[in-house]
Amino acid sequence: MVPPRAKVFLSSLLALGLLAGSMPIFLNPGSSASALAPNAGKPSVSAVEKSPLSPPKVQPDVPAPALSDRLVEYHMDVRYEPEENKLKGKQTLTWTHPGKKSVNELYFHLYPNAFSSNETTFMKESGGRLRSDPMPDDGYGSMTITSVKTTEGLALTHRLQFVQPDDGNIKDHSLVKLRLPKPIKSGESITIHMEFEVELPKIFARMGTTENFIMAGQWFPKISVYEPAGLRGRTDEGWNLHQYHGNSEFYSNFGIYSVRIRVPENYIVAATGFPTKPAQKTNGEKVYQFYADDVHDFAWSASPNFVTAEEAFSAPGVPGVRIKLYLDPVHKDLKDRYFDAAKSALASFGKWYGSYPYSTLSIVVPPESGNGAGGMEYPTLVTAFGARNDSPGYELERTVIHEIAHQYFYGIIANNEFEEAWLDEAFATYAEERVMEKEYGITSNTAAQGASITSPAPLKMDSWKYSSHENYALNVYTRGKLVLQGIERQVGPRMMEKILNTYAQKYRFKHPTTSDFQKVVEQVSKTSWQSYFDQYVYGNQMADVAIDLIKTKNKGTQDNPEYESTVKITSKDGDVTDVPIIFAFEDGKTVERTWSGKDGKVTYTLDYTSPLSWAMVDPKYSMVLENKHINNYMKAGMDPKVVTRWNLSITKLVETLFGSLSW
Repeated sequence: MVPPRAKVFLSSLLALGLLAGSMPIFLNPGSSASALAPNAGKPSVSAVEKSPLSPPKVQPDVPAPALSDRLVEYHMDVRYEPEENKLKGKQTLTWTHPGKKSVNELYFHLYPNAFSSNETTFMKESGGRLRSDPMPDDGYGSMTITSVKTTEGLALTHRLQFVQPDDGNIKDHSLVKLRLPKPIKSGESITIHMEFEVELPKIFARMGTTENFIMAGQWFPKISVYEPAGLRGRTDEGWNLHQYHGNSEFYSNFGIYSVRIRVPENYIVAATGFPTKPAQKTNGEKVYQFYADDVHDFAWSASPNFVTAEEAFSAPGVPGVRIKLYLDPVHKDLKDRYFDAAKSALASFGKWYGSYPYSTLSIVVPPESGNGAGGMEYPTLVTAFGARNDSPGYELERTVIHEIAHQYFYGIIANNEFEEAWLDEAFATYAEERVMEKEYGITSNTAAQGASITSPAPLKMDSWKYSSHENYALNVYTRGKLVLQGIERQVGPRMMEKILNTYAQKYRFKHPTTSDFQKVVEQVSKTSWQSYFDQYVYGNQMADVAIDLIKTKNKGTQDNPEYESTVKITSKDGDVTDVPIIFAFEDGKTVERTWSGKDGKVTYTLDYTSPLSWAMVDPKYSMVLENKHINNYMKAGMDPKVVTRWNLSITKLVETLFGSLSW
């Protein structure tokens, strides 16, 4: 997900000499086309038995080869009723038990209940906001499960119980337990038939309605992930259970989705996957049928106002995909920019991170009033920010590219976004910035990004445990991306590309952890990165290299001067390597050195016929994890006490400037 860009006080920082250059700062901002195999894009055979509540299934001629473990299979039939502002749905779910112990209950995420009152965990933690979008007045929403039955017709609705494993908030109904009539053994499958209704909120947090636009994200009862021992480092198997939090996103199993969507007959639907047949009008409504496999979520959007366009695209790593646009009319003349951004992203990511395995990619552009649904990723479907009647800058391309990066980092490489959000957001931001530089010549000011991290926190941390949404965003998006760039600075761009390609290929259609990524870094680079990860990933450190002292004395004579200049440099926080230093003498001569960073401090003695004028470490701001640039420079002759007071004053000013920013 893309956060709104912070407004950075560039002119103030430049005036203070804190930033080099004037590059723009981005605190972060993540059919019928063929697929990999001749039969890709065709539904696979379902083993689910038919029941009166089970939507019809699409039976294929030949099953598609499975790319994932496909532990879940959903068959859904949902109707959007705009007069009541509701979704009414039926769902047949088959879940296969991947563990060894018998299971006596299932757990389901009921995400729309996060918006049911001001007392839910999401609302209390977020303050009723997501990014800069507040919840509209009286914009509440909710989900009600009206029926749960087994295939044999046994009613289970009375066995539902809301649970709150994270905070014990009994007003939070975003997670529910279903007690089963008999246990499920290892390797067995269970089929559950459910009926549900969703009271759609006024759009502000990824889902809801505005005017006649609907965004259905996290709209159905979604089964939680049961983790076998060994998955994501677990020693004991069990359910991974979390409520819907103000910062958290999602985590699900890969599987199959066959979804029938009924909307008013003038509506156009965009959805995960591809349509298995043309939409049909009947009884005043239009009926769509979509199918997707090897995905871990399903989202859709609808509006009668969409301006649609599509193009086929292929490239190395992109065997064949139909790019589909669903534009708000305000942006109908910008379709070429959306297509170009999507093609640039797909071509780069297909080359860097492995082939794009799906036959479609849909881009939804909401109306301006639907901005709360913008800048979000779902399998084969992304949303841009709400369309405004102005001339958008490169944020249009940046947002599209970031969200398409999530097709890999979250979509195909499916980390747990509850617990390790940096593995998708930081990686998508890193990938986004590479494409923006490669295709558009736009680079981010990493010096300002580093300076913005005034409250660093560990990256491997539950998303709701950050002190605020700003702190979450600055660490998970920005600091995490800087950590990746810090690795690249040490190993070089070519090896970094190999590291990320190896990681992406190894954990394709799997659920990797931070530890898994660290192991890949170490395997490819053939060196230990434990200290780096302990400090910058598992810990909350940033780099801080300072010039502590400059002394100059004349060892020669007045006629033949020879000055000895002594410069003391210290690494005050976080290990550093290859620190560039420049020494400038009064006659204009400069000398460059590179300090290894060893032992955390170093003293340079320079003999020359002219006295030293000043010294600076990291003059080009190449050390991306440095966040206190104000002590990098010292002029000869300054009293160290004065320098300390000056630096502290500037530090407080910088913290005040960045503390006033909002995502």
